[in-house]
Amino acid sequence: MRISQKLEYACRALAQLAKCADGRQLTRLDDLAQREAVSANFLVQILNDLRRAGLVESRRGIGGGYLLARPAESITLRQIVEVVDPTLLEASVSSSGESGAAVARAWSTVGGKVANSLESVTLANMLESPSAPMFHI
Repeated sequence: MRISQKLEYACRALAQLAKCADGRQLTRLDDLAQREAVSANFLVQILNDLRRAGLVESRRGIGGGYLLARPAESITLRQIVEVVDPTLLEASVSSSGESGAAVARAWSTVGGKVANSLESVTLANMLESPSAPMFHI
């Protein structure tokens, strides 16, 4: 599966926010960018998308920054994907030709299973220790 850089950075930024006092401590953009080795200019665009979707909150000013809008246990990987890279869940298969409908149905079924798997993984799950069980799709 090919994950876009934007989606990867969104997950990494949200993970950092979740680590900061259980997601209730403000984290400055520059700190997030430095910790995750990403461009602050690109990260601010991603955080704005996440803010508009209600996954993060932002505060302006000297003491400002970003924090999770909800507990990490209630933010799913599917929600993040739907905000940042919704095309990941789309099946772009033509149903033309004699076998097109059958192929489109198969890919639609697979897409549904991937979406359900993404729904079962929360931001809190992503932060569990490496000895925690792996998620299999």
